[in-house]
Amino acid sequence: MKIHIIQPTHFAEPHSRKLFKVKKLNLMPLTLAYLAALMPADSEVTLTDERTQELDLTKQYDLVLISVWTLNSLRAYEIAREYRKKGIPVVLGGPHCYFYSDEAAREADAVAVGEGEVVLPEILADLEKNALKKFYRAGAFHDLKGLPLPRRDLLDPGTFTRFHTVAVQTSRGCPFSCEFCAERFYLGMKYRMRPVTEVLEEIRATGSRRIFFADSTFSGNRGRTMELMEGLVPLKIRWSALWTANRVLDREFMVLARKSGLLHVNLGIESIKQETLDGMNKKTSKAATLKEVIKALRELDISFSFNLIFGWDTDRPEDFLATLEFLQSNRVHVAFFNSFCPYKGTPIYERYLSEGRILDPENLNRWPGITARVRPMNFSPEELATGIRMMYRRFYSWPSILKRLPPPTSAASITSWVMNLSQRKMAATNATNFDNY
Repeated sequence: MKIHIIQPTHFAEPHSRKLFKVKKLNLMPLTLAYLAALMPADSEVTLTDERTQELDLTKQYDLVLISVWTLNSLRAYEIAREYRKKGIPVVLGGPHCYFYSDEAAREADAVAVGEGEVVLPEILADLEKNALKKFYRAGAFHDLKGLPLPRRDLLDPGTFTRFHTVAVQTSRGCPFSCEFCAERFYLGMKYRMRPVTEVLEEIRATGSRRIFFADSTFSGNRGRTMELMEGLVPLKIRWSALWTANRVLDREFMVLARKSGLLHVNLGIESIKQETLDGMNKKTSKAATLKEVIKALRELDISFSFNLIFGWDTDRPEDFLATLEFLQSNRVHVAFFNSFCPYKGTPIYERYLSEGRILDPENLNRWPGITARVRPMNFSPEELATGIRMMYRRFYSWPSILKRLPPPTSAASITSWVMNLSQRKMAATNATNFDNY
């Protein structure tokens, strides 16, 4: 059986047909290689990441699988139509299909809703019988034991930079219930963990010393994460992950993380205002402890970044400059400024929709860029987008970078410098007279 698994790109700009492309990727992602590992051993599998590769629509396959996120959904549908015109069965899966299964069904022969380990065996069996159903819904979540090693050998090495990082997943789900988050719906309410021995085996199999742990939160279970980090020590890798701000205040945990090779940690801070954090049900971040979190990371020489969200009902126009001043005065290494957007399927989405506060429900999250997707309570959508662009420009201006960052003398500090230069380049594309801000 010839199977083509595709990760579509997305459109580069809102309402354009230009495809987003890059020459090479700094991160070797997991999706394609892992889906390939779930295919029958005797199948011939082709993998295409459209961000770096061109689709060859002239080739024939017995099945095309397309992984769909909302951002790339419009492009995924285009690709599906082309293959279906040729009579090739197309299956769409991925997070987008969880919330938009009926929409996806109009563009595919079958839609997979849920985890591939659960639904793909049934899909492949029905394909052999020429009896594909329109929907395949996972009735349970996988326990994550005995997962196959991703087929990274099927990826084109020429599509990655020389010193790229490799994504590895150690868990799924999140033990917390932040108001804005949609992951707990399609990944389940329970935090599931892979056996430590199997994670270590996969890391060794990558042959890489640069690992990114692609978990919603790497440290959802302290004891198990400590066990995993103990196992990382002899591997002598450098790794990055995402976890909660309160975990940084656990000195024993952080010292072991540093010893085991932690290079960069991304923290979902969301806001420096406790009022906003309370409204988000963000129990793992406390505004009063943020300075202590930053101090701990700097003392341990760990590169770090903050994720921040603007446009919540408790946000006000003055919060843009107040947040910027906090980040700069406390010398935060890296920050990502995001426009609040509710996700379909969440209670907050239904509330915003009923209040008429979602600007374009049909195209929500389908286009890239810094744009307002909702009507904030205390300022206009235009002010929201403008405020975020201003923050990017000022935070990544040369005076700000030179003030915030330590000298590039360690692996961690060099990482922070590289990330700042990358974000500065991104911000500059949205502004003229960049250094005047």
